Amino acid sequence: MKYVLFVCNHNAGRSQMAQAFFERHAPDDVRAESAGSIPGKQLWPNVVEVMRELDIDLSGRRPRKLTVEMQLHADWAVTMGCGDACPYVPTRVEDWEILDPAEQPIEVVRQIRDEIEQRVRTLIDERLPDIRSDRTSHQVRLARLLPPLAREFEGVRSEGEIRACADAILADYQEAPVRSFVMTIAHKRTRECLAAEHCEPLATSSPSSVP
Repeated sequence: MKYVLFVCNHNAGRSQMAQAFFERHAPDDVRAESAGSIPGKQLWPNVVEVMRELDIDLSGRRPRKLTVEMQLHADWAVTMGCGDACPYVPTRVEDWEILDPAEQPIEVVRQIRDEIEQRVRTLIDERLPDIRSDRTSHQVRLARLLPPLAREFEGVRSEGEIRACADAILADYQEAPVRSFVMTIAHKRTRECLAAEHCEPLATSSPSSVP
């Protein structure tokens, strides 16, 4: 399972529409989330209205604040016209310059809606193989996991062994719904494996991965 994260300032319009269109058009093995750096109180009414015209009901959705968990969870991210206000997302990021629908007349919001749907379709058609194969988020989580393990097992295990073991164990949780919680579990499992006489992830690693 891969996750695409759509981010804008308020998560009240653009990113919500993008998430909804991605959910409509994307295959089941790639899912979408959306969030905002400064979430609004509710979705813009005109956004709900124009999406309803396409039989997409956003009336029950609420803006969500971007969290560290979401950033760790994402395999790909799209920011929407928020410039420096958009937070850093530690994965592959592309930026879409799209007009904010807040306080825009309904005709303009329809144009924004149609532009977002076209961009989402293009993302799915052209970038899906990259999204499925991208390991950026995995490498970010691995980088967070390695330093304490390297300090603990210095002189006991080589850097290659530590990395190979952590990499294999972390890969077990690629489809976990809450990946930041998994960091604690992966750290515990890796410590136990590296301390044991026989470490299964190392035994099954290719010779080239362990110097």
